[in-house]
Amino acid sequence: MMINKIQRLDANDPLAHKRKEFILPNDTIYLDGNSLGALTYASAERLKTVVHHQWGQDLIGGWNCHDWIGLPQRTGEKIAPLLGAERGQVVVCDSVSVNLYKVLITALNMRPDRGKVLSEQGNFPTDLYMAQGIQALLGEDRCQLLSVPSDHLEQALDDDIAVLMLTHINFRSGRIHDMQRLTQLAHDKGILVVWDLAHSAGAVPLELDKWEVDFAVGCGYKYLNGGPGAPAFIYAAHRHHSKVSQPLSGWMGHANPFAFSDDYQAAQGIKQFLTGTPSILALAALDAALIVFDDVDMQQLRDKSIKLAELFLELKNEHPTLNELTLASPADSQDRGSQLSFSHPHAHAICQALIDAGVIPDFRAPDIVRFGFTPLYLRYAEIGQAIERLNEIMKDKRYLNAKYQQKKTVT
Repeated sequence: MMINKIQRLDANDPLAHKRKEFILPNDTIYLDGNSLGALTYASAERLKTVVHHQWGQDLIGGWNCHDWIGLPQRTGEKIAPLLGAERGQVVVCDSVSVNLYKVLITALNMRPDRGKVLSEQGNFPTDLYMAQGIQALLGEDRCQLLSVPSDHLEQALDDDIAVLMLTHINFRSGRIHDMQRLTQLAHDKGILVVWDLAHSAGAVPLELDKWEVDFAVGCGYKYLNGGPGAPAFIYAAHRHHSKVSQPLSGWMGHANPFAFSDDYQAAQGIKQFLTGTPSILALAALDAALIVFDDVDMQQLRDKSIKLAELFLELKNEHPTLNELTLASPADSQDRGSQLSFSHPHAHAICQALIDAGVIPDFRAPDIVRFGFTPLYLRYAEIGQAIERLNEIMKDKRYLNAKYQQKKTVT
């Protein structure tokens, strides 16, 4: 019966045709697209073109004849629809950490009579680190980080808070915040909101304009499939463009960078969030990868994501051996992003054993095995195969093998 159900799900999958747009290794079930998305054929071809023809033949002329200089904005315009954003509000540049630094200081400067940044305990570390660094730089009068448990966030919103800084989907558990509600509650107190969309962009439907989000950042290498270390993006609402002054006033954010003026004059609009010279190879890979979303309905993608995760849970529950893996994600699919996390004392070793068996999840300290579900290239049949291999590993306690106890630098 279950085999028939899985076959029906794959046969009726409206996104099944998307898999052929990705380069995927044989005999590998990839459940880590929430850490690094798979390579698209479009990105591979674009990189060849940029390296061999544009750079190789046109050299420095590529900045003009191939409009390399406009890639940060053009790529941003491709991301904008995935965020529910109108044109002119998204630009691609730098990393999430650097971009968070820009928008946090920008938002703090827009609230000069307040100095507190509210976040949650267990937020992604780089977000907290950047706020801590700004606090050390500016002093607690201008930036004081307050971290509270998730269920205390609403009570902590008061008139002393300048900025609410949250990750939309928690990286460990996959728990998803009600962005619209929290943004509105913050605005009711005069608080600006910065959202980290690292685990949201390309995975769940978003409506940044409709929900009146102030600022957002996100990375290009997870669900957007832009490649390892792909540049990040910044969203800044149109209504703020004339009021912002971002702190990293590099030459690409200048109104006329090639005038080489000694004095800084910020560009208009979203372009003012640029800093240094863009990495054209990295941008080209991301720009090409985004083509895969051209005909994708984000609600359709979300529906498949939920079905993949629910199938995983259903199959897991059929194997008593897997009961020792404790669900660390919300049980309700509406409360989590495109992942499932399970805790176990030997989580790291289980992860390594799975990788050895051709199933790739990832480990998050201290005790989480995390499975990501990327609907554009994942088949339902692969969920069944992954559960079978996981069951075998747990049943014979293969994860206790000494070779799975060694931790590598990247987990």
